[in-house]
Amino acid sequence: MTGPRRRAWFALGSNLDDREAHLRAAIAGLRAGGVEVDRVSSLYETPPWGVVEQPAFLNAAASGLTDLSARELLALAKQIEASEGRDFRAPRWSARPLDIDIALIDGETVDEPDLRVPHALLGQRLFVLVPLAEVTGDYVHPEAGLRIASMRELCPAAERAEVVQIRGPEWAAG
Repeated sequence: MTGPRRRAWFALGSNLDDREAHLRAAIAGLRAGGVEVDRVSSLYETPPWGVVEQPAFLNAAASGLTDLSARELLALAKQIEASEGRDFRAPRWSARPLDIDIALIDGETVDEPDLRVPHALLGQRLFVLVPLAEVTGDYVHPEAGLRIASMRELCPAAERAEVVQIRGPEWAAG
């Protein structure tokens, strides 16, 4: 069930094994699955969130045009995560080779038990807001009424300092 062509934004994270390779695989998988990824953020190292006794994460954001529905994007994300070895039976917020969240879809909101777009916790997660601000431009969060960069700046400076850029967007090219 494809829909109109629009832009979707994704939050990417990995804290197991070759973290950067998992993130590159996420971008390749999105492209292979029907997302014309044309924007990728810098690469950031961040402390774990939720369950803090685990390795640090690498995080990034990506954006691209697609005609896939939100439900199809979720299925694609889960397929890519599985191909990178994610164990869906593991406790929530535990260590994982790859996490792909649908952060935003232009002109679309979804509020279902297993899918929320915009992502429900987007405004609380600097590891999402910082890289996402690089690829959203002037896009305004449909519920908060703020640009993503503005949402990022509203977060405490001490927490923003924990999101450390380690490479520019060229990381995605390999």
